[in-house]
Amino acid sequence: MSVSPDERRAILKRTRGLKMARSVHAYVRGNTAQFYEWLAESEVAKLIPNGPPVWICGDCHVGNLGPLADANRRVEIQIRDLDQSVIGNPAHDLIRLGLSLETAARSSDLPGVTTAQMIEAMIDGYTKALDKTDGAHPMEPDVVRSVRREAMGRGWHHLAKERLEDVEPEIPLGKRFWILDDRERNAIDALFDEPEIVSRALELAGLKKGRIRVVDAAYWRKGCSSLGKLRYAVLLGVKKKGSKDERLALVDIKEAAVSVAPSDPTTPMPKDPAERVVAGAMALAPNLGERMIPARLLSKPVVLRELAPQDLKIEVEQFSRKEAIAAAEYLAYIVGCAHARQLTQEQQQAWRDQLIRKPDTKLDAPSWLWRSIVILAGEHEAGYLEHCRRFALAA
Repeated sequence: MSVSPDERRAILKRTRGLKMARSVHAYVRGNTAQFYEWLAESEVAKLIPNGPPVWICGDCHVGNLGPLADANRRVEIQIRDLDQSVIGNPAHDLIRLGLSLETAARSSDLPGVTTAQMIEAMIDGYTKALDKTDGAHPMEPDVVRSVRREAMGRGWHHLAKERLEDVEPEIPLGKRFWILDDRERNAIDALFDEPEIVSRALELAGLKKGRIRVVDAAYWRKGCSSLGKLRYAVLLGVKKKGSKDERLALVDIKEAAVSVAPSDPTTPMPKDPAERVVAGAMALAPNLGERMIPARLLSKPVVLRELAPQDLKIEVEQFSRKEAIAAAEYLAYIVGCAHARQLTQEQQQAWRDQLIRKPDTKLDAPSWLWRSIVILAGEHEAGYLEHCRRFALAA
């Protein structure tokens, strides 16, 4: 059964509510705006250091990191969602990642001592990314290694089976993909007739000359971010000039909204949300950024991205103590690398010195980071329970 455009909002709202009610970890992932509101209102806000202004993820939780393929299908672990990216304080990415790891640990019934060790491991991993003179870097944990191996062994048929349920050139309408109205389909057809879009799409396909056509398209119910925003899956046929062979590509079209993450007021960045997202991706996750195209659809800014079979997320439904600590160090290292590549060596060293300054406690982690995570964990736990109560009453 497909869903008509008039029915979308109600179904998306309920789906989002259900997803966020599954666990406090899921609630944290879907609650970016209140994260920043609660952080700004907290007693620890004034203690957070002002790091060098760089492009930050803005929504740096565990699920937003994972293997990404570049245009040549080489795979690296990078930040995989840049919707909230801004030029801002890198400390905010550390806090959000720490909170995400804390809730994942609690969902795995790990003790608070493990959380404290994870936060220390985060700082170790992050600062290693800021000082690579000795060549030290964290060992890749099993939870990351397994998803990387899976990514490297995937091809188009895996993507088609997951997303399309078949390798035939059609998007199956049903639970995930919903019917378009005529206005939406005509706008998508017109978008892929635009010379700039055609040229860039052919470039990404490694072709100088050729043609593309829209084989099929549908509204995509995906994640918590679809509510009230444009989100489409488009199946493209790409053909080299003079060739009869046509290859298929699955393109994700996602509306770019204004970021809720605090940005640095002294540093200019693109005003158009789609251009901002692509600029952030180029800085933080070049494997992803080079596959993205900013555009406009139905008078709204959107980002086009060809989906690669190798693009996966890191899932941490259940952590062991050892895995949790190793993952914390490694994922913070990945985030640190994304920040560090935007800084000079002198800036990296200055930011590292600021982070490893001896705290007042026996913990090696900075007190502002630990206190931020503790305060926000409490706020999100209370918010999660209230969300569940309201969801149950509305059911």
